[in-house]
Amino acid sequence: MSDEDAGENGAAAVTAADGGNTTDPGDGTQKHEPGKRTQEHGPEDGAQEQGPEQDPSAQPEPAPARVPVLRRLLRSRTARAVTAAGLAGALLGAGAVAWRTGTLPLVGPAPCWDSLGDSAMSDLFGDRRTEVEEQTLQADPVGRGDSYGQCRITSYKDDRARRQVTLRVHRLDGLRGTDGRDWPAEFLTAGMVPLGDGLPGLSSSSRAWLALPQSCTGRDEFTGPTVVDIAMGPTGLDLASDYEREDRAALTRAVVEATNGVIRDFGCSGTYRTPRTLPAPMERKETDADAFCGAKGFTLPEAHRKDLTRTRVGGDGGPARVCEAGGSYNPAVRLTTVTDAALSEIFSSGTLRTGLSVKGSKGSGSIDGTRAVYRASCQTGPVVFVVEQLDHTEHSVAGLARELLPGYVAAEAERIGCGPEKVTLPGS
Repeated sequence: MSDEDAGENGAAAVTAADGGNTTDPGDGTQKHEPGKRTQEHGPEDGAQEQGPEQDPSAQPEPAPARVPVLRRLLRSRTARAVTAAGLAGALLGAGAVAWRTGTLPLVGPAPCWDSLGDSAMSDLFGDRRTEVEEQTLQADPVGRGDSYGQCRITSYKDDRARRQVTLRVHRLDGLRGTDGRDWPAEFLTAGMVPLGDGLPGLSSSSRAWLALPQSCTGRDEFTGPTVVDIAMGPTGLDLASDYEREDRAALTRAVVEATNGVIRDFGCSGTYRTPRTLPAPMERKETDADAFCGAKGFTLPEAHRKDLTRTRVGGDGGPARVCEAGGSYNPAVRLTTVTDAALSEIFSSGTLRTGLSVKGSKGSGSIDGTRAVYRASCQTGPVVFVVEQLDHTEHSVAGLARELLPGYVAAEAERIGCGPEKVTLPGS
């Protein structure tokens, strides 16, 4: 990546709500119903949210200086849309507004639901001109309420587009299986690291996501969390570079600020803090065949050791731990352990309706030619183990998922304190 495409380091900033209550989103927040603004606190979701005494990232913060009258007025959805339309001279479809920075005075709200401050924008785009397209946050009746809105920001040097970032607010689906494959392929990868400080999300130099508090959004059976995710560049473009840390920090800051804006827009209270530091970028290492994917007791079959020579493990300590193994570049197999109970629901369809049935001592799942999903009941709640063959190898056009699942589940279950766990494959 060139100098002019690199963002500034966005870590170490701490965000706070623009006035009002700044308590932890998991402590006394409100359940959001699309189209309504609730006035009283709803019940806590104690299983998912931690109070301030357990979560140092969620301590109450001092109220900022008084917000100017014009800016407070422009926090209104109606005033926002009208003002932005007046400045830019255009409304782009129902519920969407667009404006340009660098060509008009910034008297209106900040981009993406009045959330991204000047520092976050500078980290992502430098001083280049930007164009913003933003949808009003509301449930999409056509999409069964899973999608709430999108915000896209494009930066330009002269008339050439240089960088584009897309933020989405949506609820992850588990029942219909719409988010069980494509979303993990982008947002549950070995290149991602936990946000830390109790934040339920992951980040890399091209992707980041953060879940909203369930006490704000609610969650039905077979549905995952409502998330804010941010994407920059093509899927899987996490190449090592001098700017990897800076880009990852910039995306992390942006997703935290955007999530705080969504929390406020949904009528809930509280804020997340931007983490001061992030773990070091994950590197590919030579495969340890006797402890494959860093799991003690998980032995890689001899037939695949020449194909799976390089391994990278990311997300350790976060909502999902991901191992990818292959040759020098593209991974041939991905093995995922999801310990976050809400996030595990996005694989519900994969455990119930895909392929042949798999039985186990504490759970069940299914397997097809290239993918196996197993769900176990552990002391801490449900845990999902996923094995996916992403590409064929010299010794296996298909079938890696079947070969690796039993050993992977047994070793990972022991590692996280959920063992012993034995998987029985169909036909065994």
